[in-house]
Amino acid sequence: MSYSHLFMKSMYPRAPLRNGVGRYVCQLQRLTLKFCKSHGGSKGMREFIETDLIDFARDNPGVVVYLKPRRHRTPCLWAEYLNGGEEYIGTNNMSKEEIAKWIQWMRTKSGYQDTRYLSYWHTDSPTVQGVWSPFTHRDPALNLATFPMTENPMAERQAPTATELFDGNVQTATVPT
Repeated sequence: MSYSHLFMKSMYPRAPLRNGVGRYVCQLQRLTLKFCKSHGGSKGMREFIETDLIDFARDNPGVVVYLKPRRHRTPCLWAEYLNGGEEYIGTNNMSKEEIAKWIQWMRTKSGYQDTRYLSYWHTDSPTVQGVWSPFTHRDPALNLATFPMTENPMAERQAPTATELFDGNVQTATVPT
């Protein structure tokens, strides 16, 4: 027996066909609502079809919606995406609000399987210059120094504040102009 179905596939994060760069294309292609006309577990699905399905179809003209009545079978949602991915959700004894949330979730999904990311940061064109940090072009002797340093030539000299000038607590003899 194979246990490969128990582990998530790993990949880099990606967007389908650079979706959203020019315009957004909904990845949900077909949505099939399977239900029974008389079964009590299909009550939420039937209520959703009677009240909210027309509004969903009007708001999402790119999604083809199929209704498939089946006798004595539990209701379910079947989604097909542009990349060939499919999604199945059993909706037995769900309310119409829960079914609407699941349909919204399917509509906003990319169609890729849920995956474990290899890394959170990935680029298709890495830089040849290397990774930049604030300490890239600093003197390595600063790594061993203890701060605050008074003899550091790179330290910025700040003008004394008005409180320091009037209290006479100024450590420097000259005031920069």
